[in-house]
Amino acid sequence: MSERIGIVWNPTKIDEAVLRDAVSAAFSEDDDVQWWETSADDPGRSMAEAAVAAGCDVVIAVGGDGTVRVVAEVIAQQGEGAPALGIVPQGTGNLLARNLGIPLGSVPKALTTIAAGRTRGIDMGWVRADDAEAETGFLVMIGSGLDAHMLAETDDDLKDKAGWLAYVEAMGRALTAAETMDFTLRVDDGDEQLLSGHTLLIGNCGAIQGGVTLLPDAVPDDGRLDLLLVSADGAAQWMQTLRTIVWDNGIRRVLAGDEETVSTDAAQHLSGERIRVRLSTPSAFEIDGEEAGDVSALDVRVQPAALRVLC
Repeated sequence: MSERIGIVWNPTKIDEAVLRDAVSAAFSEDDDVQWWETSADDPGRSMAEAAVAAGCDVVIAVGGDGTVRVVAEVIAQQGEGAPALGIVPQGTGNLLARNLGIPLGSVPKALTTIAAGRTRGIDMGWVRADDAEAETGFLVMIGSGLDAHMLAETDDDLKDKAGWLAYVEAMGRALTAAETMDFTLRVDDGDEQLLSGHTLLIGNCGAIQGGVTLLPDAVPDDGRLDLLLVSADGAAQWMQTLRTIVWDNGIRRVLAGDEETVSTDAAQHLSGERIRVRLSTPSAFEIDGEEAGDVSALDVRVQPAALRVLC
């Protein structure tokens, strides 16, 4: 059975001829493949909207996390009958692809996965920052504080070569930029809490580059968002927090098959469907690994089963 396939691709991430050859090899001649190229002014929103309007059964995002996120936003807003989402990861982070096991580093393998037609339903997070008129979608995690500073400070080449050690190197420089934040937090219908910490992460998936899992309980299709608050103070607590993230909730958990997440006084884990944050002062903010400026208020919610991803 033939399908209508929309390709939304970022020309700064891949050569057009290489992509067209790989698409021709992956799909049937009977399939109707239509193409939309992103631009510096539009990372994919109007292109994805055009693909939906054209009646595409599948919309494939070819590019980095930004392209994937924008295309996913458009699809998630369509409701029932929305096209499936295919991903050909071409960025440096590729965070959703990493969490879903989509092949990295090979356009043909990613397209073969899409052509196989197996879908997985996943949730999508939405955040309204400050007084923004519209919500912004996220697929992996958002963060404020030290996390955002670390992303800005971490060297991409070092991440590829040294894995999580790159974040240790970046942490030393980020500590000079990040300060303890005071904020109020409300999860679902719970009481409002007055807290403080260096880092607040909210996510639907838990893994980042270098094999580091920051949110070990995060499952992309459980209808919930997970939260990590880091409030380490001083070198000893930072080393303990790093050990908890990398060893207790990472390597040891995998090796031992342990499902229990370790929380400490300096690294607390929570989860919910709606999360409200109010910061005492504006702080650096990131969405799916991309810097997004400073914010002082976040209203976050999950959209369960928002997407059907071919993976």
